[in-house]
Amino acid sequence: MSERNDRLSVFKTYKLYVGGKFPRSESGRVYEVTTRTSAAGAAGKGKGQRKGHDKGVWLANAPLSSRKDARDAVVAARKAFGGWSGATAYNRGQILYRIAEMLEGRREQFVREVADAEGLSKSKAAAQVDAAIDRWVWYAGWTDKLAQVLGGANPVAGPYFNLSTPEPTGVVAVLAPQESSFLGLVSVVAPVIAAGNTAVVIASENAPLPALSLGEVLATSDLPGGVVNVLSGRTGEIAAPLAAHLDVNGIDLTGADPALAKELEIAAAENLKRVLRPAPLDLAADPGTHRMTAFLETKTVWHPTGALGTSGSSY
Repeated sequence: MSERNDRLSVFKTYKLYVGGKFPRSESGRVYEVTTRTSAAGAAGKGKGQRKGHDKGVWLANAPLSSRKDARDAVVAARKAFGGWSGATAYNRGQILYRIAEMLEGRREQFVREVADAEGLSKSKAAAQVDAAIDRWVWYAGWTDKLAQVLGGANPVAGPYFNLSTPEPTGVVAVLAPQESSFLGLVSVVAPVIAAGNTAVVIASENAPLPALSLGEVLATSDLPGGVVNVLSGRTGEIAAPLAAHLDVNGIDLTGADPALAKELEIAAAENLKRVLRPAPLDLAADPGTHRMTAFLETKTVWHPTGALGTSGSSY
């Protein structure tokens, strides 16, 4: 019996990742995602409008998120915040490491998607994916060390002592880098959740597929639904309602151009959000701790020691 070569291809339907589920955009809209053919098409220009992007080969239709999708993602992130921030740091580290294990198992898929998204050779895309997985492991190792590095006992004159400890800020909106579809994405998402925050992530506008595939990995890991929510579409259109949302506590503007970043900073001032301003992302350098500390608060607790006698303090 001869082998049939006339079967139809089964194209993948990419969906948003919100609250641990995979909804289509509330608006029903989609947009074409194509292979990268030139560096001229930098995404996110002009508040999310594509300019100068040379279309390559069609890859998929990605959901075009609406303002309603952004609000739904904030609700999911807020609902998940209590459980995630209340989990032990060791447990968060275990969960993040499990995600890295699953990324390793789907390495070839991400290599293919990154190569298409960024116009890279397979070997260069593989190097990007390997670096992203290694970086995820690196942040997983930090979850139970932040308190030791950032907290401590403070010297006080009197019959009391106080302890300062880091606590997560809350719900953080993350504008992923436009040019680095996977390594850059991991570099901004992993530190936010490693610190105990929950995240609403806006994927790279012209290269969202690795981010949407990351949602599939998160859904089948031990990460609770709602801790990370992934939206795709026009960056400016989705970011504006997130920056103005009173239940969003922080925003990372890495993926915003200067004009959009200024607009979002003004909107974020309404409820005194923590803002991480856009800066060049050096993906080859040691990631450091600044992206974790950017969305941490310091809580100081005072406690009396009791009467001070000749033999010293009593508790």
